[in-house]
Amino acid sequence: MPRGGVPGHTAGVGAERGAADRNTTPGDTMLVKDVAEAQPVAAADMSQIRELLHPARDGADLGYSLAHARVRAGASTLPHALTHSEVYYVLDGRGVMHVGGESQRVRAGHAVCVPPGETQWIENTGAADLAFLCIVSPPWTPECEAGAAPR
Repeated sequence: MPRGGVPGHTAGVGAERGAADRNTTPGDTMLVKDVAEAQPVAAADMSQIRELLHPARDGADLGYSLAHARVRAGASTLPHALTHSEVYYVLDGRGVMHVGGESQRVRAGHAVCVPPGETQWIENTGAADLAFLCIVSPPWTPECEAGAAPR
């Protein structure tokens, strides 16, 4: 049996970092991606996004997409709305999350659920970057953003 104890895989928990730790080949069961290797993109809301998982691009059977986002200190994203549900999970930093007419302080460890069609944006109120995961269900598409006018 290969290192890691799973047939078809060459790396497991605690293994040295290598190609098998980052991605899989067709036919593999597990998909592992490294945020540091994901291409950064300037999102329409002014955050920096690194897409991690998307069923249309990864071949994974997922009902959502997952991205890592970053907002610089003192900056904020632009108000926007999606036609899909979105969850923010704050990894580092602190800020204020705005959804609809509500605002709440958020920090590392907080999760925020944004209902479809609600105007949303996040302000970085800290001295360092604000980093968070964005989970969009069903998976994000350009149309889900363009199809929802902020309320």
